[in-house]
Amino acid sequence: MADLIETLREGLPSEAVVTDPDVMGSYANDMASFCEAGTPAVVVLPRSVEQVQHVMRTATLLRVPVVPQGARTGLSGAANASDGCIVLSLVKMDRILEINPVDRIAVVEPGVVNAVLSRAVMERGLYYPPDPSSWEQCTIGGNIGTASGGLCCVKYGVTAEYVLGLDVVLADGRLLKTGRRTAKGVAGYDLTRLFVGSEGSLGVVVRAVLALKPAPPEQLVLAAEFPSTAAASDAICQIMERGHTPSLLELMDRTSVHAVNALANMGLPDTTEALLLAAFDTPDPAADLAAVGELCTAAGATEVVPAEDAAESDLLLQARRLTLPALEAVKGVTMIDDVCVPRSRLAAMIDGTAAIAEKYGLTIGVVAHAGDGNTHPTVCFDASDRDESRRARESFDEIMALGLELGGTITGEHGVGVLKREWLARELGPVGVELQRGIKQVFDPLGLLNPGKLFA
Repeated sequence: MADLIETLREGLPSEAVVTDPDVMGSYANDMASFCEAGTPAVVVLPRSVEQVQHVMRTATLLRVPVVPQGARTGLSGAANASDGCIVLSLVKMDRILEINPVDRIAVVEPGVVNAVLSRAVMERGLYYPPDPSSWEQCTIGGNIGTASGGLCCVKYGVTAEYVLGLDVVLADGRLLKTGRRTAKGVAGYDLTRLFVGSEGSLGVVVRAVLALKPAPPEQLVLAAEFPSTAAASDAICQIMERGHTPSLLELMDRTSVHAVNALANMGLPDTTEALLLAAFDTPDPAADLAAVGELCTAAGATEVVPAEDAAESDLLLQARRLTLPALEAVKGVTMIDDVCVPRSRLAAMIDGTAAIAEKYGLTIGVVAHAGDGNTHPTVCFDASDRDESRRARESFDEIMALGLELGGTITGEHGVGVLKREWLARELGPVGVELQRGIKQVFDPLGLLNPGKLFA
């Protein structure tokens, strides 16, 4: 331990090396439930690429594991410390290095907060679309590590589609540059995409070149209430089959609607089984909302309410924004799943989750990025009740099994981390796991980077 701290301090300022146990404890884990976390040997907060390289060279020299971290807003345990590790927090590397309106790119350090970047590029008439729900806290490095999504994915896609190039410090301290700054480029293997979603297990991202888009017009929102999830799912399928391109398409099940009503007195009818929110940021969003409203009515919507301006749109979206706080208020603790299924199987996923909730005697609310089939079943439970906690964990596993049975995937945007290691192996199969472990071995032969994550 003394050798580790002394060697780290040779290349880092004193304030960047944290050994106070209480402070280190605050870096031990992210926001996931049921994920073990160890006690780090030290927390380091570098401010430069060279300092990150020094940390990795030290780790390699002394054979100490390293856990890279962003803002720790993740929900899979991917940022959880392991015993005796170096926690490498990148939050101090928070500079926006370049915004280029001609090339439509931004160059940023990993600690830049998503919302800070989004507002900065908006001031230049540009748009960075990925918008995780934690966008006011989460960092670009963390978004890259878990391949984050957000509400706008149905039209604009996920983080992976906006990462053009990366600077990555490898396990032995070498600096690797991947990708490009150009709009096109196919030279060699696509190592950039390999790092996106790798959860810090292959290298430490220290700089990113991100693609930007022109700022879109202000969006308008429509809310549609349905008497069944099947009817809402039919409307979603019709919207997508007819070629509409909503900027947002979100679904809330009955449990989520009731929880929001209980928390905020939103006045949503108690008979609502599913609430669909659709938005358009097209040149004529009112016309698009009218067309989608007709499809919702034809599918069986009991009420369709289109907004007339931005203020009304924000009001309609308020219910969706309040979902997680409302579900947390049910029992005090939630466990958020992240299962993505084909759009055509949304109703089966939501109704199947309701059956699982009844089986285990739990409250489980589901909200979904309906446009891309990414569901977030949220299990509410009392963490002090051992039996209820057991049932929560078992229900979580059944939900993931249901997602795979429906042709889906165990995670659409939250990542694998500790929480879903066993399930990753089930989804990939033995050949897939063997090859992915081989890739890990190439980049991190000593197994120092984020050990215990992804693979069981």
